[in-house]
Amino acid sequence: MSKVKIAITMSKDIVDEIDRLVQEGNAANRSRAIESAVENQLASRKRSRLLAECRKLDPAFEREMAEEGLAADVSEWPEY
Repeated sequence: MSKVKIAITMSKDIVDEIDRLVQEGNAANRSRAIESAVENQLASRKRSRLLAECRKLDPAFEREMAEEGLAADVSEWPEY
């Protein structure tokens, strides 16, 4: 994956926290600490969107759709 250099502005308090993470060995450097935080935030947003979409589903309807036609075909299924 290629990397792109950007410039950002942050409060001194946040930069101090990032530097502390690096000093404690929790991140290789400032860039990696910030990249990791952004990755985590984006992943969290994706999970939240997926959860919101899943909440829109009607479990009874989904079950009915999943089982549609299974009863008739069960006799034709191979034994395992």
